[in-house]
Amino acid sequence: MDGINWIGMGTFVRKGVKRTFRVAVQTLVAPVISSALYIFIFGTVIGTRIDDFAGVPYISFVFPGVLMLSIVNASFSSASSALYFLRWGRGLEEILIAPLSYTEMIVGLLSESLARALIVAFLILGVGSLFGAVELQHPLVFVGYILAIATIFGCVGILVALWSESFEQLQMVNTFIITPLTYLGGIFYSITFLPELAATITLFNPFFYFVDGIRGSMIGYSEANSTVGLFVIIGLVVFLLTLVKYLFSIGWKIRY
Repeated sequence: MDGINWIGMGTFVRKGVKRTFRVAVQTLVAPVISSALYIFIFGTVIGTRIDDFAGVPYISFVFPGVLMLSIVNASFSSASSALYFLRWGRGLEEILIAPLSYTEMIVGLLSESLARALIVAFLILGVGSLFGAVELQHPLVFVGYILAIATIFGCVGILVALWSESFEQLQMVNTFIITPLTYLGGIFYSITFLPELAATITLFNPFFYFVDGIRGSMIGYSEANSTVGLFVIIGLVVFLLTLVKYLFSIGWKIRY
């Protein structure tokens, strides 16, 4: 334990949290307003015309998907922008000569993503409570899913930041891959509403298991096989952490 640079990793987290609050309109206010609009439109306006689903109001069924969307965006944006601007501003070179191992650097970057994701999640929970959309049957399981999903997209953000050579490239993965897969993962609808072929295809979308896990922890209703969902999520966490560690260890795009 003595070999771990707690001060260095703590500095990463403090810096990230300060950056989050320094641009709070972008990092905190914007996702809360977007979520409030989603809840109002899909939950209150449309939901009042839809019968209860799975024994809960439609607004409570939709809310976990809205929450997941914000968590994905928060964790991805935090990690990708932090590392990209460190590369772009040559700040990464200073970190590389600091007494930090690659593992400690990765933990520091991911801790920043997890902190922002948790802050955004609880702010949106507060907004959802105002609309009567929040049910939380398994709080600890809920937090576990939040942290796992934030870790996955924190790692994706790191990978994209390493790959990107321009700010435009930094946004491409989020715009053309993450966002479409998120909306096709059942955040606003049940898989039972889909034709058989579309429902089968959805089962191969990992985002379906992300939202289903959060939904199950909140309202106690799950459409996916829980074992498969956990295997997908844990598998992605392990794979992405291993890949990020490997790329750091060989110095890909961080040592020139």
